[in-house]
Amino acid sequence: MGDLDGKVAIVTGAAHGLGRAHALQLASQGARVVVNDLGVRADGSGRDEVAAQTVVEEIRAQGGEAVAHFGDVADWNDAQALIRRAIEQYGELNILVNNAGFIRDALVCNMSEEDFDAVVRVHLKGHFCTTRFATAYWREESKRRNGPLYGRLINTSSEAALSAGPGQPNYSAAKAGIINLTVGAAALCLKYGVTANVIMPRARTRMTDTGPVAPLFKKPERGFDTFAPENAAPLVGYLASPRAARISGQVFIVWGKDVTVVERPRLGHKFANQDGAWTLDALDQQLGPHFEKLEPVVDGYGVRLGG
Repeated sequence: MGDLDGKVAIVTGAAHGLGRAHALQLASQGARVVVNDLGVRADGSGRDEVAAQTVVEEIRAQGGEAVAHFGDVADWNDAQALIRRAIEQYGELNILVNNAGFIRDALVCNMSEEDFDAVVRVHLKGHFCTTRFATAYWREESKRRNGPLYGRLINTSSEAALSAGPGQPNYSAAKAGIINLTVGAAALCLKYGVTANVIMPRARTRMTDTGPVAPLFKKPERGFDTFAPENAAPLVGYLASPRAARISGQVFIVWGKDVTVVERPRLGHKFANQDGAWTLDALDQQLGPHFEKLEPVVDGYGVRLGG
């Protein structure tokens, strides 16, 4: 018996990497899973229904229940159909894990409008569309039942949202937006019995298989595989479970053997001009000395970017 027996879950982008690991994790806990994936390549091109169906067969081979859905999560109608698919197939929806996405990296000064729009669309709008229809369902169900129900929303952001580099202005912007989208949903849905949390996995996926970061994520020849996607899946299973009923509106970094709870942004040093309205000279007198002590812009790993 698993702690998700009888529960119904949707995992988007579930044909490969993290999404596949999440789907298998939830199924191992007893959930019935809708495996959503367009079957696109790492840059969002192409389409292949075989990939999602393969994960469905993996789950069934292990004694679980699963069906595939091949819709585009960033398409309004497809996202609505995805939520409906779970409800019509299994009678309800309890868990939504948003994971679908791809990357198209370029320096901000070189990026095309199409590459910016495409990545923001699949990540941010894709999370919004499915979240919108899932939360609407949970709200109406709560009213119909005249009380709280079982709902878990788990959205996927990235550490790029915290330490944006110059080469991913589309991806980092979308991932930052997902955090506030989810925290807002958490506040809305608390009274319905629904939790909403964000994960930031660091793992070896198709998005980290190429480019300058690829060597960092290489699978070791022996020993613990720090960046295996499966390392992030237990956190998803935990947040989806009854054990995490009191955890909502939180952001977690997960990779290897580590789980880090991210503190929400806090106000920093406050400056006040006792002489009245700010002037350029007054700002320079107070802000100048403060920033003279600091390095110019740095990325999340402390690498100096500016001169």
